[in-house]
Amino acid sequence: MAIAKFIPDDLDRRIIAHLRVDGRASLSKLAGALGVARATVQNRLDRLLDTGALLGFTVRVREDYDDLDIRAVMLIEVSGRSTTQVIQKLRGISEIRTLHTTNGNWDLIADINARSLSDFDRVLREVRMIDGVENSETSLFLSTI
Repeated sequence: MAIAKFIPDDLDRRIIAHLRVDGRASLSKLAGALGVARATVQNRLDRLLDTGALLGFTVRVREDYDDLDIRAVMLIEVSGRSTTQVIQKLRGISEIRTLHTTNGNWDLIADINARSLSDFDRVLREVRMIDGVENSETSLFLSTI
């Protein structure tokens, strides 16, 4: 038996839009803003979570509030078919906050956060030593506008 793909409707999209602005909004506040019953919002949120449309809730922190001083983006080229192995190794480096696959000249993009330049340098060396990492290019974030 095939499982039907979940397709969000307008109300689902509006709930998600409100949560993007205020992820801590109460069910009552969401219901009032959307003009629906609290139980409707609860049912929709449950469905969005159960189907995997919503993966969870998180906190956004102001960039200059974070205690990690060095931020950078690293573009990584992977040789051959070693992407899965490279990703597994990269996930083991705690300073890599997010990892994205991409197309074009680069295969992966890593968002790096380090406490100091020496930690940042160690991360660069560690990434470049991974079997399958063919090339990389890294740019430091100087300021957030």
